[in-house]
Amino acid sequence: MLVQDRTLPKSPKSQIRTSSHRFSDSKSLDFSTWVRDNLFKIVTVLLLIATIAALSFLRNFTDTASLIQSKSQEHSPNAIPLPVINWNSIQPIADKSSVYSRFRSEKWIVVSVDRYPTDSLKKLVKIKGWQVLAIGNSRTPKNWNLKGAIFLSLDMQANLGFRVLDFLPYDSYVRKSCGYLFAIQHGAKKIFDADDRGDVIGDDLGKHFDVELVGEGARQGTILQYSHENPNRTIVNPYVHFGQRSVWPRGLPLENVGEISHEEFYTEVFGGKQFIQQGISNGLPDVDSVFYFTRKPSLEAFDIRFDDRAPKVALPQGMMVPVNSFNTIYQSSAFWALMLPVSVSTMASDVLRGFWGQRLLWEIGGYVVVYPPTVHRYDKIEAYPFSEEKDLHVNVGRLIKFLVSWRSNKHRFFEKVLELSHSMAEEGFWTERDVKFTAAWLQDLIAVGYQQPRLMSLELDRPRASIGHGDRKEFVPRKLPSVHLGVEETGTVSYEIGNLIRWRKNFGNVVLIMFCSGPVERTALEWRLLYGRIFKTVIILSEQKNEDLAVEAGQLEQVYRHLPKIFSRYTSAEGFLFLQDDTILNYWNLLQADKNKLWITDKVSKSWSTVSPNGKSDWYSKQAEMVKEVVSTMPVHFQVNYKEAIRSDQSLIICSSELFYIPQHLAADFVDLVNLVGNVQLHHKVAIPMFFVSMDSPHNFDSVFSTMVYKRKPPTNSSTFYSAQAPAVHPWNVSSEQDFIKLIRIMAEGDPLLMELF
Repeated sequence: MLVQDRTLPKSPKSQIRTSSHRFSDSKSLDFSTWVRDNLFKIVTVLLLIATIAALSFLRNFTDTASLIQSKSQEHSPNAIPLPVINWNSIQPIADKSSVYSRFRSEKWIVVSVDRYPTDSLKKLVKIKGWQVLAIGNSRTPKNWNLKGAIFLSLDMQANLGFRVLDFLPYDSYVRKSCGYLFAIQHGAKKIFDADDRGDVIGDDLGKHFDVELVGEGARQGTILQYSHENPNRTIVNPYVHFGQRSVWPRGLPLENVGEISHEEFYTEVFGGKQFIQQGISNGLPDVDSVFYFTRKPSLEAFDIRFDDRAPKVALPQGMMVPVNSFNTIYQSSAFWALMLPVSVSTMASDVLRGFWGQRLLWEIGGYVVVYPPTVHRYDKIEAYPFSEEKDLHVNVGRLIKFLVSWRSNKHRFFEKVLELSHSMAEEGFWTERDVKFTAAWLQDLIAVGYQQPRLMSLELDRPRASIGHGDRKEFVPRKLPSVHLGVEETGTVSYEIGNLIRWRKNFGNVVLIMFCSGPVERTALEWRLLYGRIFKTVIILSEQKNEDLAVEAGQLEQVYRHLPKIFSRYTSAEGFLFLQDDTILNYWNLLQADKNKLWITDKVSKSWSTVSPNGKSDWYSKQAEMVKEVVSTMPVHFQVNYKEAIRSDQSLIICSSELFYIPQHLAADFVDLVNLVGNVQLHHKVAIPMFFVSMDSPHNFDSVFSTMVYKRKPPTNSSTFYSAQAPAVHPWNVSSEQDFIKLIRIMAEGDPLLMELF
């Protein structure tokens, strides 16, 4: 527009006059002369055209990029982004605010404190050559002080400038992550991860651990190692090796509790790369709440002793062991593995960290070694709720299998670390918050001067060498006295634990799908805790989606439409059990059921009935017409089965369908039937029985639910209504944590391990 305005004539007269004058001056008009006379105008017009073309291209490019991004987001609406880090542009973080800015030490003991200094902590500060670092939180007394210890209050932590501070909760021991960075920043080469209620035996960490891996103080030689002969063995209970067969550590999958036999033989590994060293604790060892609440009278303190003469033992690649945060030495090569995740429960954080760290340790050629008793911890009989371990009992077995099979093509170690954290979030072991936390943690490590380790080739991907007779090393653990439900250990695992193992083995590959009509924010976690101990996994559907609780959206009236998607995610499962939250499942009474057959409440008259739509409401007539429409499109094998079960076209099967089971080999048939329904608005109570009698004859259904307690309306006295001898009980209302606690106490008649766990 500006160019055109500048060339517009003022009037027709001036235009004529100018033209006449211009032509009169020129005797011979050729092209070169015209170009020379109009060069400025030509260049201006060309620039204008180029500008317009560039703007048009940028707009189209931006629109195309936006469309690509939009389509990408449509395909993966819940995808967790992998943080992008420029590793070469991370600025150093120096301690400029604390009075310890110039202090350096190579050996640090890091503890979390939320009370005044304990006697055990006062002993820790006296251990020669080690600097105690106490990390405060919101519960720590304001005037906390201990001579010889460095104390970092919340205010002091806030001034350190670490990225991880944005993610740490104020009232949790996981704030130790800030302390680890502080120690590394101030020269740490070894970090003893401890708590304030354990006494180091002999007041000398070097007496028990391999504090020095190289140099004069290093203990050279080989270390006993668990055999890798069985590649399917991915987790071990180290307490068996140290003389306590019926004690198990926090983080051991409950299905492995019954593995109490000693090793047939061991192998050996050269020392020097035991970058994570896990010590055993006498007194109160690291045990989970299942053990703590069921292995002793409530007012009696534990005082369990392990064999201090048993040799330390290493874990080969492909095999893991629970690692905790109160009796463990980390060498500098494993400082990256100190990160305590923030999106899981507090009692699960260090254990999940340990499994995550062990998997990554294999990438740098390192391994974990478990040591005989290094600490004596005192049992203060301070109970913690089972709910604090929710992320352990529900997921730990699946996590270990995932970690052993996980592979990465990244070429930098820290990129592998970040990728694994991202993969674990995608698998639901923790959330996106821990992916971001990992990115912040790795950047902070580099910022305080930490050098990431070099990658080594993964032994897991090499052919396993056969173990010759000369490579086999024998060690038979001692059998030390222990406590077992308040009496001396007799060499067998408890009856209750044995039951739990049997139930888990029977249903450990069955997926439980629950539909919650009640408030999921109050009950979803509890349902997972209750049934997650037994089943492969617990999928929760509800009217409202809740990503934080991993609750998927679904409509009860047509919930069958959501099942094929779940089936496709678990193709290796034995079967799928559907359960509404108004029905209680007594899983201990289902062991005799045939998992290759269909289960449904067809023998329960108040749940399953055949009606004639005539004389009924319009709803029944409409549903009957829709059933006829679907049946008419069925392949012959479905249609024959259906018509053999339903002799009259005027009949309609109604089933409340709160509870049913589909074996894996019939899952494809179920999916085909759902697809046949298409857009027809069949109700759940009509569609499910129609599907079942189409897949197989009712004579072949397993009758496991035939003796369930079933009422159409809830009774006034629920305590007398419940029966632990029935396979299931309906109806039952759970809408709050208090309701859940009442239910657990009643169910403990059939599963005593539930007692006092909530």
